[in-house]
Formats: sequence, C-alpha cells, structure tokens
Amino acid sequence: MSTLLLVHAHPDDEAVSTGGAMLKAAADGRRVVLVTATRGEAGEIYNMDEAATRPRLGEVRAKELENASRILGVDRGEILGYRDSGMVRTADNEDPGSFHQAPLREAAAKLIAILREEKPDVVVTYAQDGIYGHPDHIKAHQVTIAALDALLRSSEPWTPKKLYYTAIPRSMMQAFMEQMPEEARRDMNPDMRIEGTPDELVTTRIDVSDFVDRKRDAFAAHVSQNDPNSWFATMADQVYRLAFGTEYYQLARGKPGSALPENDLFLGIS
Repeated sequence: MSTLLLVHAHPDDEAVSTGGAMLKAAADGRRVVLVTATRGEAGEIYNMDEAATRPRLGEVRAKELENASRILGVDRGEILGYRDSGMVRTADNEDPGSFHQAPLREAAAKLIAILREEKPDVVVTYAQDGIYGHPDHIKAHQVTIAALDALLRSSEPWTPKKLYYTAIPRSMMQAFMEQMPEEARRDMNPDMRIEGTPDELVTTRIDVSDFVDRKRDAFAAHVSQNDPNSWFATMADQVYRLAFGTEYYQLARGKPGSALPENDLFLGIS
C-alpha cells in the first residue's frame, strides 16, 4: 500500500491546506499518516470560555485533531510533543519547550523514526517561508528537510519518491486579497503576510471539489479555532468551493509523474 505522510505544525493546519489531498489519497486506498509538531497551545480561543480553556488548550486541540483526522481518513496520527511557539516576538516563541527552540537534530530524529516505520512514497510539508512566516511552519520545513537529508546520508535502502510543499499560487493570492472584505484585511496579523508561491513553481494542481464538504467538516471539528464571525466562517458555499475546491503543491524533490501541472501527488509512483 502506498503511503502519504504529512508534516504539519499545529492542529487545523492539515484541514485547511491539505485536507483535500488527504481525503483523495484515502479514497484511492492509500495510507495517510499525519505528523503534527505541536498541540497548538498558543492558539486563539473561540466558542469556549477563555479562562477555563487556556490552561488545557493543548489537550482540547489534540482532541479536535483526532476528530478532524477521522473525517480526513488518517490512518496514523503522531504529535512530536513540542509546545506551540506562537508568533515572533512573543513569550511563547522564547519558551525552551517550544518547537521553534527545539534542537534541529533532536526534532529530526523523532521524524526519522516515523519515516522509517512508515516508508512513505510521498511526503508533504511547507516551503521555506512556512506559507506565512509562522516560526513553527518554518521549523516544520527545516525538520522535514533535515530528516530526509539524514536518511540520504545514511544510505537508507528506502527514501520517499516525492517531496511536496503546500502552495498558494501568487497570482491567486493577490486576486484573493483584492476580493477580501476590507474589515478582514484590517484584522489580519501583520506578521501573517502571505505572498504566495511564484506561479512558475507550482507544479501540481489537484481537483478536490468532491471532498470540499468533508474538508470543511474537518476544519469545523477544530471548534476552538473557528471564529463564528470571521469572513472564513461566513463565506458563502459557492465561494468556499471556488476557493478550496483545488489544492496546489510544489514538487520539491523527485520527478513529476506527468506533464505539468500534475493532477495527483502519486502520479508516476507504481
């Protein structure tokens, strides 16, 4: 059985950026393995009492991740056990237990152990910028690359056939920002600027329209992270399908399985 392994930073990242590809892989009979670096302890809290939930937010979000994973067809989920690093210039970012502060070799060794057990054909994580510059997303990229490089240096008899980065085409991101309501742009964290992947680097475009409803259900399972008043939550169904019915990826290692753009992560893998 071929295997898809994804390395994400926090609970809910998997549903937003890769939920469609995960559902498609599961529907195609592939094994889906989700590795999440942290429990998201520094996240914002919605739909719950802040004072009561904050001390146990990691536990709450880990449970939400389990619920979302069931919807997404995950066969195995692992949390590396680091603390959410929060955004730059925050106390969370300086916490010695945070993912951001974790020794690269130590974190990579944890991932290597899972890679050796699962031997995935395809690995997915973020590009160098972590999509929007979050320290944990950037660290997930660094740890994944360090783990894969270590496997190559060890002359491992097995190595993933493909490595992909999640992508948002830059032209699409620019158009999206132009159409975003003014209040939504105004409320955006300035440290969360998303420039998008240069269009010429986007190698893979996957139609996940058949899975949009379940993808949305998976994100809704992250109850503590769903602001009921946000533009995302109130987005009309037709607009949501247009925005999230296609997922984009950048092939970082390996050979494309067809003329570009590919329409599946497993093209060319027997």
